[in-house]
Amino acid sequence: MVRPFVELDRVALAYGGGTLAVDGLSLRVGEGEFAAVVGPSGCGKSTLMKLVTGLMRPTRGGVIVDGQEVGGPLKICGMAFQNPTLLPWRTTLDNLMLPLEIVQPHRSRLRRERAAYEAEAKRLLAQVGLAGFEERFPWQLSGGMQQRASLCRSLIHGPKLLMLDEPFGALDAFTREELWDVLQQVWMERRFTGILVTHDLREAVYLADVVYVMSARPGRVVSVHRIELPRPRTLETTFTPEFGALVHTLRDEISRVRQGQPVGGVAEGGA
Repeated sequence: MVRPFVELDRVALAYGGGTLAVDGLSLRVGEGEFAAVVGPSGCGKSTLMKLVTGLMRPTRGGVIVDGQEVGGPLKICGMAFQNPTLLPWRTTLDNLMLPLEIVQPHRSRLRRERAAYEAEAKRLLAQVGLAGFEERFPWQLSGGMQQRASLCRSLIHGPKLLMLDEPFGALDAFTREELWDVLQQVWMERRFTGILVTHDLREAVYLADVVYVMSARPGRVVSVHRIELPRPRTLETTFTPEFGALVHTLRDEISRVRQGQPVGGVAEGGA
């Protein structure tokens, strides 16, 4: 039995004016699992990210990460967003090193262990296909290359938890599919706990061990799908009947959510 790493128990969050973004939100992600969260726009997916990372406190309910109640921003977490947000005056390598200048204990060690940290940064860059681009500036990289660098930056400090908020949403379809493989490869090597928020249902099925479907606002989990497709998954996997059936089921459930129709249950993916 995999121990829970992220747990939300009947969480509610009200923004100013009392509007509930989420209410009765419960989910559990096991240690080393890769989870995806999908649902209609405005269902509270980004709110979930803020709750898990400690950027916002719940109005009701509990948020527990790695056995501890979340009381503020987490140090064990890495984050990647739709926009790479690389600093334009820093090289690719220096952008990767930025979290090490901020997060303890790396900040205290960086000066005396810089060579080792730079070697790890270069290894990460090579793993995602950016060997030889260490001294390039962001404006010298394509959008896909910038997002690869951003992913490396989110992992450089060895986080136990990686939060991904639509990280490939701004990329073209071919680049997006290439980066699915990159992310899967990195996860299979490092086995961090991952939570991906995405509107792309194919992306969710391709990357995740488990997919949570959220209701319309106020958001809560209405369906859970365990994805049993074997790894490593490839582009050919996306053309199998099992993969297509899972994507179709998710699309149908989100359509029902949008129309206010009931959705519920736990489903097992095809092997």
